[in-house]
Amino acid sequence: MSKTGFRLENAWHPIEGDPSGGFVFTLVNLTETPISDFKLAYTALTRVMDNPACENATFLLRNANFHQYAPPAGFILEPGASWRFTVRGLWRPAKHRTDGAKSAYLTFSDGTHHTIDVADLMLEGRVSEPQKPLLPEGRVTQPFSLLPWPKQAQLQAGETPVVLYPAAGSTLADVKAMDTVLSLHCRLFSAAHQPFSLIAVEQGKAVRFQQSGSLAAEAYELTFAEDEIVLAYGGDAGRQYGLTALAQLHDGARRNAALFRFPASGTITDEPRYGWRGCHLDVSRQFAPAPDVLRLIDILAWYKMNVFHWHLTDDEAWRFEVRAYPQLTTVGVMRGPDEPMLPQLGNAAKPVGGFYTQADVAAIVAHASELNVEVVPEVDIPGHSTAILAALPELVDGQEAPDSYRSVQGFPNNALNPAIEETYVFLGKVFDEMVELFPSKLIHIGGDEVADNTWMASPLARKLMEKEGLDGTFGLQSHFMKRIQKMLADRGRSMAGWDEVSHGGGVDPDGTLLMAWRAPEVGVELAKEGYDVVMTPGQAYYLDMVQDEAWQEPGASWAGTVPPHHTYHYEAVGDFPEDLKPRLRGVQACIWTEHFLNRDYFNHLVFPRLPAVAEAAWTPRERKDWDRFSALVRLSPTL
Repeated sequence: MSKTGFRLENAWHPIEGDPSGGFVFTLVNLTETPISDFKLAYTALTRVMDNPACENATFLLRNANFHQYAPPAGFILEPGASWRFTVRGLWRPAKHRTDGAKSAYLTFSDGTHHTIDVADLMLEGRVSEPQKPLLPEGRVTQPFSLLPWPKQAQLQAGETPVVLYPAAGSTLADVKAMDTVLSLHCRLFSAAHQPFSLIAVEQGKAVRFQQSGSLAAEAYELTFAEDEIVLAYGGDAGRQYGLTALAQLHDGARRNAALFRFPASGTITDEPRYGWRGCHLDVSRQFAPAPDVLRLIDILAWYKMNVFHWHLTDDEAWRFEVRAYPQLTTVGVMRGPDEPMLPQLGNAAKPVGGFYTQADVAAIVAHASELNVEVVPEVDIPGHSTAILAALPELVDGQEAPDSYRSVQGFPNNALNPAIEETYVFLGKVFDEMVELFPSKLIHIGGDEVADNTWMASPLARKLMEKEGLDGTFGLQSHFMKRIQKMLADRGRSMAGWDEVSHGGGVDPDGTLLMAWRAPEVGVELAKEGYDVVMTPGQAYYLDMVQDEAWQEPGASWAGTVPPHHTYHYEAVGDFPEDLKPRLRGVQACIWTEHFLNRDYFNHLVFPRLPAVAEAAWTPRERKDWDRFSALVRLSPTL
């Protein structure tokens, strides 16, 4: 039974002549009390147009993903009864059960709000197919648990030692490195048998460490013999990755002895395919508490990924403390019916916030650094700035109409204005604090999805265009980005951004890293323009995309269907001409959280595709094996 006393049922149905179809909503009253003179609000990514056609309801308001309706005048919803209404005028058709209402609440005449339960989106007029298995059973031709698979492995199976321990004569740094990977394993698999001991153990096997000047910093070699294992490494990262490989081998042999063994002899020679092996996390749409961020970084380290791209700001919220502007994390983080910003994407009557203090950030950066993971922070500008402008209304051109343009996601006037000098004062102070918090030489500034009519109704922007000879929105954006690039350079930092940073003339490509997300061919075009590129196309590496076409499969679908098989086999370098391949720095998974309303959704959508990206980032193409991966990934840690 509904715990709130009400439940909102919703369904999508096709309509002849209207490819977007329509919604049917039914509010069921499970209380003992009739209600009247109320409004119903819900959030959904399948948005309606500004004047949708409604039957048995009046459309009141839409703000991005927030929608509000009222029943007919004088309507009374009796106990046990329901109010049914239909809506036409959707921006796109619903394709999956998560495309409907994500949250809902009622507002009564006295101004109070009441959260109500929401059901899955049903499908009317077509067959609703169940979810399908995402992985085959898999098989291994070599009984060793290693993911990502190494560059070279020639191993013979033997008995599993009870633990591995540092050989006599190991340095303090070597022992600390083993302790770091041991702690990592204990956090990820708290009930599993520990792979290492820091002292010699009967029935254990010693690991002898050798630093080698002939190996690259991230490279390692393992030699297995009867009496000991020799780990040769180039740098601290290589030593960690070698120890991680040993931990995986031991863990697999302990947890699934029927399938996996520990090597008795042989060698592993290993180094990564790409230098940038990244994972992005959006914490603006859905806030991830610090312990969840730490665990995700642990998972990245387990799979030898080395970049955590932290998407800290967006329209929905600003998520990290800036001492110069405390209002960013008081005003700019709060959503609710009576808060500065309306509910979005799963928010209901209860106000929601959440941000990272500078102490939180410092702890997360330090944790990542210990695991050889670089934290690259992102402040998404000039678009996706609704939260900034809610907190700092002085950054708005007061002469511009409040709804002169809408973003792709439907937020009105959501971009910082390049013609307002205080914008640069604000960002300068933000950057000053960021360079103290984040040691990364890169600061990601977003630059994506600025609507093509942005700022055109701003007299200040028009004046700047005339003065500087700028052409339209993207000319203004390029002007803005060039100033930001100089501001970062003055602080010893370089610019990273999404591929649209190149629009309107772009910025100086030297030292600039851009991420190709809209389509694979965009990366090649960026490389031709002289930019270094990380490939993260939505069609392969966006982990919020659905993994199957079935209606019951959760996730987004704007980039298509992205099954794990496709993520695993996608070759980022495939379309790059030989002379441009040096511009390809690596690959990255992106976790956008509009659909991630709980941990189960997160784990279903992120795994097994995150490990698939990890293997694509590390393992040479000729060494990849889908059947082997399908068997190995079942041992994966999850959030």
